[in-house]
Amino acid sequence: MRRSYLFALVAALMFGGIASAQFPVLDMLADKVIQKYQQSTCEQLWQQKSAPKPPMEQQMIQTLRNAPEMRLAFINRVAAPIANKMFECGMIP
Repeated sequence: MRRSYLFALVAALMFGGIASAQFPVLDMLADKVIQKYQQSTCEQLWQQKSAPKPPMEQQMIQTLRNAPEMRLAFINRVAAPIANKMFECGMIP
């Protein structure tokens, strides 16, 4: 599941399918990330936190670091659901 949404983001970036004002592929990616956090148990999240990130995920993170507008849109979309789950799991105070 993780690879499919990462591949979709990378493919969209490569083909220039993302408009500067809207990020439809990024919305799809954000939905999948939110779904992953909502469906994962706290134990699964703790294990994933300590596991090394796959190359495709590292590439996505680098893309977000290099594209501030896209990063802002992504974080605005996923921040609240991820923070709530992390709070429930004791990952943040």
